Amino acid sequence: MKKKHILKEILSFGLQLAVVVLLGIFLRNTVIVHAQVLSPSMESTIATGGRVIGSRLSYVIGEPQRFDIIVFENPIDPTNHPFVKRIIGLPYETVTIRNGLVYINDSDTPLDDFFTKEASFGNHGPFIVPSDSFFVLGDHRNNSLDSRTLANPFIHRDVITGRLFATYFPRPAWFRRP
Repeated sequence: MKKKHILKEILSFGLQLAVVVLLGIFLRNTVIVHAQVLSPSMESTIATGGRVIGSRLSYVIGEPQRFDIIVFENPIDPTNHPFVKRIIGLPYETVTIRNGLVYINDSDTPLDDFFTKEASFGNHGPFIVPSDSFFVLGDHRNNSLDSRTLANPFIHRDVITGRLFATYFPRPAWFRRP
């Protein structure tokens, strides 16, 4: 009698474990995307080595917006680690960078990129963003492989795998104990 009870408990535990594993696989492939930022390109928003989670569902009903942080296929090697960058230019916009400042559609006022780590430098563009594509930059502009330097500077909507919604390593500042 006791052996049957133990066997029943083991089978029950095994079934529960299988359900949890299958649920995790399902969520990872349909709802969430995981990425690690391997360079300082997104500092100080995301630390080098930071691990993030994005939502695969964010753009099913909505459209990507300026300043969204996105996870997308590595444009150099799609089989390698995905990239994490911030959307700056939207479809049909003209993006120009003069003296490190970003201008959209030849505006006289530069974009307020309050999230950048330091003052940027350089002149790039103009870049005319095609339909269904985006112009992306890292928050640490002086140390980022992004739309300014990629062979194809535009990230097509089809390669965006998710919109960032959480950083889980290192722990966000609001989560740390004093």
